[in-house]
Amino acid sequence: MPADPLTTTVSTKGQVILPKALREQLHWPAGTRLVVENTERGVLLRPLQEAFAATRPEDVFGSLPPTGGPKSIDEMQAGLDAEIRQRHARGRY
Repeated sequence: MPADPLTTTVSTKGQVILPKALREQLHWPAGTRLVVENTERGVLLRPLQEAFAATRPEDVFGSLPPTGGPKSIDEMQAGLDAEIRQRHARGRY
């Protein structure tokens, strides 16, 4: 005998609650982004595959090799001043 199908109701706002057991089985915590597709057999929900995996700064810090030597305070200030002048010239400030 087949198990009873899981059911839910569409709210007046168009929201549907997925049963907790199903969310846990699929590893879909709160905030999981889903793609919704209309198929011949019904509506298909699948997790959105992000273009890039989520990363933290500490995961990538130091991953690029340094180029050139260290800069002096005067060199850093000159670089900032040059960027500010360029942005002013483009009307950014």
